Amino acid sequence: MRNDDARDLPPVIAGWFAAKGWNPRRHQLEMLAAARAGRNALLVAPTGAGKTLAGFLASLIELVERPTDGLHTLYVSPLKALAVDVQRNLLKPIAEMGLDIRVETRTGDTPSDRKARQRARPPQMLLTTPESLSLLLSHEDSPRLFADLRTIVIDEVHAFATGKRGDLLSLSMARLQRLAPDMRRVALSATVADPEAYQGWLAPDADIETVDLVLGDPGAEAEIGILLPEDERIPWSGHSGRWAARQVMKEIERHKTTLIFCNTRSLAELIFQDLWAVNDDHLPIGIHHGSLSIEARRKVEAAMADGRLRGLVCTASLDLGVDWGDVDLVVQMGAPKGSSRLLQRIGRANHRLDEPSQAILVPGNRFEYLEARAALDAIDEAELDPEIFRPGALDVLAQHIMAAACAGPFREEEMLAEVRSAAPYAGLAEGVFRQVLSFIENGGYALRAYDRFQRLSRDSEGIWRVSHPRFIQQHRMNAGIIVDAPLLDVRFRNGRRLGTVEEGFGATLSPGDTFFFAGLVLEVEKTDGTDLIVRASSKSARIPTYMGARMAMSTNLADRVRGFLDDRGQWPRFPDDVRDWLEVQDYRSVLPRPDQLLVETFPHEGRHYMVAYSFEGWNAHQSLGMLITRRMESAGLKPLGFVSNDYALACYGLEPIEDPAALFSADILEDEFVDWVQGSNLLKRAFREVAVIGGLVERHHPGKRKSGRQVTFSTDLIYDVLRRYEPDHLLLKAAWEDAKARLTDVGRLASLLDRAAGTMLHVELDRVSPMAVPVLVIVGRERTATGTVDDALLIEAESLAEIAMRVD
Repeated sequence: MRNDDARDLPPVIAGWFAAKGWNPRRHQLEMLAAARAGRNALLVAPTGAGKTLAGFLASLIELVERPTDGLHTLYVSPLKALAVDVQRNLLKPIAEMGLDIRVETRTGDTPSDRKARQRARPPQMLLTTPESLSLLLSHEDSPRLFADLRTIVIDEVHAFATGKRGDLLSLSMARLQRLAPDMRRVALSATVADPEAYQGWLAPDADIETVDLVLGDPGAEAEIGILLPEDERIPWSGHSGRWAARQVMKEIERHKTTLIFCNTRSLAELIFQDLWAVNDDHLPIGIHHGSLSIEARRKVEAAMADGRLRGLVCTASLDLGVDWGDVDLVVQMGAPKGSSRLLQRIGRANHRLDEPSQAILVPGNRFEYLEARAALDAIDEAELDPEIFRPGALDVLAQHIMAAACAGPFREEEMLAEVRSAAPYAGLAEGVFRQVLSFIENGGYALRAYDRFQRLSRDSEGIWRVSHPRFIQQHRMNAGIIVDAPLLDVRFRNGRRLGTVEEGFGATLSPGDTFFFAGLVLEVEKTDGTDLIVRASSKSARIPTYMGARMAMSTNLADRVRGFLDDRGQWPRFPDDVRDWLEVQDYRSVLPRPDQLLVETFPHEGRHYMVAYSFEGWNAHQSLGMLITRRMESAGLKPLGFVSNDYALACYGLEPIEDPAALFSADILEDEFVDWVQGSNLLKRAFREVAVIGGLVERHHPGKRKSGRQVTFSTDLIYDVLRRYEPDHLLLKAAWEDAKARLTDVGRLASLLDRAAGTMLHVELDRVSPMAVPVLVIVGRERTATGTVDDALLIEAESLAEIAMRVD
C-alpha cells in the first residue's frame, strides 16, 4: 500500500499510523469513503483485519475535525465482554494520539450512578448491548441524548441479527433514525455467508441499495489440525474429547497462551477439571462462561489481557472478537458443529491478518472425526453456515413499543411506520400491529379486567401513553430478551426431593414417561408448578436425562459427512481405524448415498433396535425420538426408549420393527407432534418466555427479584386462563411458533421426513452394525448425554464394537 494512502487523514491520525509503521488498509479507507458519502456500510473482513478500527475510523476523524461534547457514536456488541475489550483497545490509540475523546461502556454490569451520569453528560463514544440501548431509549430524555448521534456501529452482526436480540436492535435502530435522521449504520463481521441478507437487515426500510458492501482482503490461511490419540485409535463413543486432556495440556505447555473452546458450560467445567488434574507444572489456567459472576469473568479477562494465563477454558462467551494478541493456539473440544463458528473461534488465535491462526480440533468419536474433517474442508472452500432470517417476533415488538411509550406518548400511525422501517417487521400487517397494541393496552380480552395488565391508554385524539408511572419502572426493571431457564425439583408424591433437572428437559415429559435419575428409573406422574412428581418404576427407562439443547450440526457439515460415507475416494485421508470402520460397515450393511436415509433394524440382548442415520442434529433427533416411540406404542411394538446423537437416532423395544417407513410418515408432524407439544410442558415453557419478554409477567419487583418458581406459577396461571378463554391470544400464537421452531428443530424434522418418504433404505441385520455402535453405547447410560465418559462406558463400547466389527 502506498505511503500516501493516509494523505486524507487528519495529521494527528496520519502521524499515529506512521509512528506505528502502518498504512490504512484498503477496506478501512473504503469504509471511510462510505462515511464521507453519508452511506451505510457492511464490512465483511477476516479476524485480525482491523475491523474495529475500520468501524470507528470515520468517527475518530469527525471528532478530530468537528469536536462535539455530545454522543457521537454508538457501538453495539452482542457480548458484555466484547464491549469492555473494545473500550480497552480504543482507549489506547486515543491516548497515543492525545485525543480528547471519552469512551465508556454501558451494559447491565454498569453501576447505576454511572448510568445516570452518562444520560446527563454522555461520552462521545458509548459501547453497549442491544438490551441496554433499548433501556436508554425508554427514557423521556432520549430525544435529547440521541439528537446529534452520527453513527451506530454493530459488531459481530452475524451473532444476533437473525434472532430476537436482532429484532430488538433493529427496532431500536428504527427509533434512533427518527431521533437522529442523519445517523449512519455500520455493521462488522468476519463470517457472513449471505452479505445481501445482512445489508437488507441493516438498511432503513430494508432498502439494500442504501448499504455499501465492503470486503476485506483474505488473511493468511489458518493452520488447523485434528488431534488423534497417541495410539491413533479414535474412541467409539463420547462427544467431548475428554480423552485428550493430557495431550491438550502438553499443547498448553508448548504454546504461549491457549484458548480451549467447549460447546456447553457443563463441558467447560469438566474439561477445566480434567486439565487441572494433569497440570503437572502448575501452569496458570482459568475458565470463562456466561454462568460465572461478573467478578469472576472480569478477573479472568484482565488476567488474559495482561498475559498472566497460559490456558483458558471457555464457551461461546468468547466466540466473538475479544482481541488478545498473545493467544497463539485455539483448541476445539468435541465437534465444531459449523464452519462459521469454527472460523470465529480460530480467529481468536494471533488476531493478526498476516499471520496464520493455529488451531486443533479434538473429536470425541469417529463420527466427530468425519465432522471435524468436513469442517476443515468447508473452511478450505470458503463455505460458511447458512443463515436464516425470519419475520420479527411479536413479543419483542411488544417490549419495544412499551419502551417507546415510557419515553413519551405516540401516535399509532407514526409508530406503525417506524416499526415497519425495521427490516424484520417490514411486512407487519396493520391488524397484527393493532393486536400487539391491544395486548399492551390491557392484556387482551381474557385479562382486561385486571388493572395489572392495563399498561397503555389512548386518549380522544388517538394518542397512546403509559397509563400509570409504575408501569415505566416495571418495564425498566424487567426488559430484556434473554430469559433464564429455571429448574424443576424432582419429588416423590410424599414430598421427598431427589434433586433438580433443567426445566427444558422436564418440559418434554408427559405422565407415564420414564427416565433415569439418581440411580433410579422414575416414572412421571405429573408436573405441578416447578415440581416434577415421580414414582419409582420397574419399567425400562425410555428417556435419558440431558442438559440443555446442544448446538446442532449445521446442514452444510451434515451434507459433507454424508458425502464422506459415499465417496470412497476420500477414505485414504482418514486414520486407519476410521477407514476400517467404514469398510466393515460397507461389507456388513450399507453406506447410504447422500440423498438416502439408511435405517437398520437388528436384535441385541433381547431387544429389537431401529437406527436411522439422518444427520439432522441432536435436537431434531430428540424430538423425533419422542414422536416415533409414541407411534411405536400405538402400533403395539412395545417401545422401551430411544437415544440419539447428532448423526443417528436409535429406538428400541420388545417387538421387531418390520416397516420403518410407517413410523417416519410425514403426518407425524400433524398428529403425534401436535399432541405431544400440547400434552407436554413445551408450550407452557415457551409461553413463559414470551410472556416475560412481552412484559406480561414481571421478573423483578423493586427491591427484590422473583424466583423462577414464582415466575412459572404466574405464567402457568395466565396460560391456563388464555387456553380456556382466549385460545387465539397473541402470546399463545407466539409461544406455539417458538415451541415449534426453536425447541424442536421442526424445520429439520420436516426435511428428514420428506427425505424418508422417497429415499428410505431399510437393511435388516442379525446384529449391531459398526455405524450403530456410537449411538447404541448411550443406551442405559444417560450420563453420556451430558458429556461424561467413564471407564465402564468405554469398556461397553469396545465390547459392542467387537461384535459389530466381526466380518463372519
